Amino acid sequence: MASLFKRPNSENYWYQFRLDGKQFRGSTKTPDKKLAEKIATAVESDYIRQKFELPGVIKNNHSLSTVWKEYFKSQSTERETIRRAGIASKHFLPVFENVPVEDIKNMDIEEYQRTRRLEIINLPKNINKRDSEISFRSVNYELVVLHHFFNYCIKKGYLEKNPAAGIKKLNELARLKTLSDSDIEKLIAGATNKLTRDLITFLIYTGCRKGEALNLKWDDVDLQNDVIAIKGTKTKHDRYIPIHTQLKELLGSIEKHQDCLYLFNDNGRKLGDFKKSFHTACKNAGFKDMHIHDLRHVFASKMVMNGTSLFITGELLGHRTIQMTKRYSHLVPETLKKAVDDVFKKKSFSTTPPTD
Repeated sequence: MASLFKRPNSENYWYQFRLDGKQFRGSTKTPDKKLAEKIATAVESDYIRQKFELPGVIKNNHSLSTVWKEYFKSQSTERETIRRAGIASKHFLPVFENVPVEDIKNMDIEEYQRTRRLEIINLPKNINKRDSEISFRSVNYELVVLHHFFNYCIKKGYLEKNPAAGIKKLNELARLKTLSDSDIEKLIAGATNKLTRDLITFLIYTGCRKGEALNLKWDDVDLQNDVIAIKGTKTKHDRYIPIHTQLKELLGSIEKHQDCLYLFNDNGRKLGDFKKSFHTACKNAGFKDMHIHDLRHVFASKMVMNGTSLFITGELLGHRTIQMTKRYSHLVPETLKKAVDDVFKKKSFSTTPPTD
């Protein structure tokens, strides 16, 4: 017979019962005990009816795979984000696809993280490496996707608490690559077409994300006031980037097709990606292990190494918190030293104790 209980920080009653050695648990979504008892009895009856294929069964299929399809269709984020979420799901869907979302607990997500960590450690490229030398970025991203997914489940009423919350991230090796001026020239020269050269240059001069550049419209570019509006960003906050003189020349050289709203386009068609042509440019320039997103780090590195504050750099990058920008603080020791020198150079304090 189904029993009721309350979880910490929850007003609603939860039911639990066992059937064929398997435990079933879920929220009744009500703080009314009498109503909760009726709901628990009804749910248990439905499972029993389903087992014996009796009529009148109410099927509430909240398995993770079913809700994931619903969640995935509801997403309206940029295509690259959807693509990456799809890749991440290939790892956790086989593990949880038949499990009701209300049955997934924090310990289950932690166990999944441990299993994936071991899989990464045992990859051929990571053999004989210490944990500190291995990046678990992909596992962390999978948990981020699961966290967003469970928030959706809470919004839909399938869950009351996010089982992916509070789990500590694994180690990530920072990709804070920077390029010298000569390296930048090599990379741009390595591109085999004008569109790729323009995109590389644009990303270096603005620090934009790839998706932000590809979704940029002509209406977002104000050449009269030398400013670019980055709208509908990953952080859901608009930001504005000043247009450098050389960048203005580049923007002025781009052909504006009458029927195309987008700045970067392929003969009037919106550009979906330029990963292949970017990798060709890297190969021609002699650079290995370069990602398009590294150009954003090039912009940030150049800003802080030339004395720009971390706060302003973060504003230009569209960072949500200063913690995200602090990754670049190791690049500014001379800037920090100069700041201290400037404060105290006008006044020197005696280190000799006063005499009576």
